[in-house]
Amino acid sequence: MLLTCVWLVLTGNGAFWRAFVQGRDLSSASTLGLLLATGVVLLALHFVFIAPLANRWTLRPLLTVVIVAAAFAGYFIDQFGVYLDSSMLRNALRTDVLEARELFAWAMLPHLLLHAALPLGLLWTLPRRALAPLRPRRLLRRIATWLLIGAGGLGALWSVFQDASSTMRNHKEMRFLITPANLFWSLAVVLRDDSRAAARPRQVIGADARRAPDARPAGARPVRLLLVIGETARAANWGLTGYSRDTTPQLAARSDLVSFQSATSCGTNTEVSLPCMFSPGGRRQYDEERIRGSQSLLHVLQRAGIQVFWRDNQSGCKGVCDGLPNEPVSAATAPAACDGARCLDEGLLQGLEERLRQQFGSATGLDQLVVLHQLGNHGPAYDSRYPDAFRRFVPVCATADLRRCSREQIVNAYDNALLYTDHVLARAIESLQTLSTSHDTALLYVSDHGESLGENGLYLHGMPYAIAPEVQTRVPMLLWLSPGFMQRQRVDLACLRARAAQPASHDHLFHTLLGMLA
Repeated sequence: MLLTCVWLVLTGNGAFWRAFVQGRDLSSASTLGLLLATGVVLLALHFVFIAPLANRWTLRPLLTVVIVAAAFAGYFIDQFGVYLDSSMLRNALRTDVLEARELFAWAMLPHLLLHAALPLGLLWTLPRRALAPLRPRRLLRRIATWLLIGAGGLGALWSVFQDASSTMRNHKEMRFLITPANLFWSLAVVLRDDSRAAARPRQVIGADARRAPDARPAGARPVRLLLVIGETARAANWGLTGYSRDTTPQLAARSDLVSFQSATSCGTNTEVSLPCMFSPGGRRQYDEERIRGSQSLLHVLQRAGIQVFWRDNQSGCKGVCDGLPNEPVSAATAPAACDGARCLDEGLLQGLEERLRQQFGSATGLDQLVVLHQLGNHGPAYDSRYPDAFRRFVPVCATADLRRCSREQIVNAYDNALLYTDHVLARAIESLQTLSTSHDTALLYVSDHGESLGENGLYLHGMPYAIAPEVQTRVPMLLWLSPGFMQRQRVDLACLRARAAQPASHDHLFHTLLGMLA
């Protein structure tokens, strides 16, 4: 156990050590003393928690799990620059098989051979006498060892407490780089929160929700509001927000769009952003337990008589559409857009116009909100998110192993995926325009979060919000309204465009949709 903990501290915490020594003089004796003492603290921390669970039957399986988990966690932390907090772990646990498969690459093999296969080979060739029955004398010796190592860790912590605590206090997120403690701590938090949520029903919000008596005057046309939730689209590469490349040519050609120039997300991953953007509190009054334990805006609208429908080309609605009409995009519903493993986002539009003309669901009203949840720019396999016709920027990164590609190749593949999103949104607006002769139609698009493409060594997304780079929190957002919808809602387009130049966020989504469907 002691050797395993030494191995983990020395080989599995590269990202932590790099962050910990940043700005320090490595030639200084005080720095070397600080590193040594911190290493003893980490060793003692892991040993003290592992030892009580180990006996002659559990020792090898337990250490195998610890070593393998640490090897995988260390790889993703080093490869993509992620922090393994409870939010990131929940996002990983809730991803689907196809998304998870894309993260596994041959580049993992050398890392796993060194960090897992090598120590496991030594572990499983230990002589059997090392696993002798635990007699009283041996038990006392183990307890004494446990106490001695624990005391050594406390002593080492006391010797550098002022310096180490200052560093950890000013950079709290650094604790989520300590592997494998970060993994097991975050897992415990996720299991605790999920068990609490499962033990009680979702709290009802807007129990008295209803539409005003004059919301639908006699003879008024039905409303069709299309909400498109983008995936991993960042404003920094969005043509409509000033990117040097024209990644939104079809949308830019329209003069009837309102593009919000400074929109921010509620989170840095789908698991956080999606429930948050459909909650009344949002990021401004963020309370994860309350958000996950409550119904969403969609339930309020359904209760008020709006027909709500969710169509998904991702890993689900994260609870915001539970109990409401929904369907995933699949080869059965959109064969032309699917290749057997993944479906392109045009599958979301398959049969959409026909569905918008129909009535569905249990609501008695005539107005509809349809939500399309895109696959969008979900990484790391950006090059598989669009058909070949949209491979305009070349060369591209054609692998999920981003470290094997230049930043130019990564950005090219990412920008091509944005080109395809531009096409999908333009097609959706055209469908709504076709309906606008008989319906009042509108489209609102916003991405769930942004993405890092190698800036400062960071890739993908999911950084703790407090330290997340702007590229992970700044997202594109746009609005299209048919003339009938603007007249119905008495929208001043010039005023709306002036408002779009000011900051906006996911926090505006809740009351904006309520207002649009009032």
